[in-house]
Amino acid sequence: MLPPMPSHDLRRSFKRAAFSDQQKRRDLTLLRQQQNRRDAQLHARQLASSIISQTLEQPDEDDEDPIEAESEEQELGSEERDEMGLMEITDVREAGRLKGPEGRRWFARQLLIPEWMIDVPDRLAVDWYVLSRPAGKRCFVVSSNGTTISRLRNGAVLHHFPSALPNGARTRDNGGSPQSYCILDCIYHEADQTYCVIDMVCWRGYSLYDCSAEFRFFWLNSKLAESGACKPPSRYHRYRFSVVPVYNCDRNGLLSAYAGAVPYVKDGLLFYNKHAHYEAGNTPLTLVWKDEKCSQYVIDTDSKGDVPTQQQVNLELQSDGKLTTSDDPPVPFGCLDADFIAKSGLQSGNLLRFLIGDGGLTFVDGKLEKSDIHYFGKSNRARAFADSFSKYLKLKRFPSFQIIFQYMARHSPLRIDDLLASVGTSSDQDERPPDVEMDA
Repeated sequence: MLPPMPSHDLRRSFKRAAFSDQQKRRDLTLLRQQQNRRDAQLHARQLASSIISQTLEQPDEDDEDPIEAESEEQELGSEERDEMGLMEITDVREAGRLKGPEGRRWFARQLLIPEWMIDVPDRLAVDWYVLSRPAGKRCFVVSSNGTTISRLRNGAVLHHFPSALPNGARTRDNGGSPQSYCILDCIYHEADQTYCVIDMVCWRGYSLYDCSAEFRFFWLNSKLAESGACKPPSRYHRYRFSVVPVYNCDRNGLLSAYAGAVPYVKDGLLFYNKHAHYEAGNTPLTLVWKDEKCSQYVIDTDSKGDVPTQQQVNLELQSDGKLTTSDDPPVPFGCLDADFIAKSGLQSGNLLRFLIGDGGLTFVDGKLEKSDIHYFGKSNRARAFADSFSKYLKLKRFPSFQIIFQYMARHSPLRIDDLLASVGTSSDQDERPPDVEMDA
């Protein structure tokens, strides 16, 4: 049973304007996507081609198993490369020539990465969708040239298999020209070996990068079922695909996503702005939120599944010894001296794990002034990036959200009551003008 609605006085608490600038950044992102339209069709075609071609050039592996991490020698070799040069690659054809860890890191940046919800968006009931996020492995699924490839969030190959997706298997009925490719944003639900589709990036060669979420979800629901990809597995369709139900984020939709029954294990809620395009990297127009009733892992756990006594943070070591988040621009959390770096055998680009001590994090006017962090060791090698600031405690003037959500979850969480109070009735929010005027 859901908790009762909060009193009128408590409902005011869901607005955290003094704590976060997330709403301002959402407005700016909507404006920017109108002004900076790209050749999305070309980008989608090159991305599909590069994922397929790079996978086929790799040594044969068991189709059912993800590729293991490279050896220490390969890992060190990649870290000696110029990371800035890797970030500057925008042509997918050039990225297709990247090998090993470099290629995986580049492709990892092509996924849309939701920010953690720190404050409730304006016009939540009018301008947003909500869905129950499946627990599992986030990945791109690409079908092209008679085969289908899935890549994990860290860029590593998860599966290489035949499917009923357009041009996803070498069959008479599923053949097609090289232009007939498909790119889906999925979560692989291992318990029933199902790809839960949360977004559609390209369908039969038609790019949806610059289409609104409203249009992408419409196509996803109509096209995927027509392809036969939602049918049970068969010889030429190894894994089943399933569309995750999407609701308007009014009171009924929010309750359905939060408490309704689904055929998969839930891991929080995803919120999509209806006007948002599919944008690679961190975006404030897609948000993730969790509590203990809709996710098993609200607070980060260790390898044994236990909640650590002290909060942990993964940071990237820079060439000058600074420790930063994955945000753009990065948020510095501290610095290691040269002697410690040399004695520990650390190198620029290493992802390192730290414990937040009793001193915690100190902020002045929304800016991180002091952090009590203690070195704990290298991060898991499967990790592609450092944590983003918003996961633990997003404050104003900082662009992303990973480190702050965890801090709030331990001290002052954003609760389902706050979300329900924010949506109110749809008529209440319909009367308010949008903060950003959208093109017709």
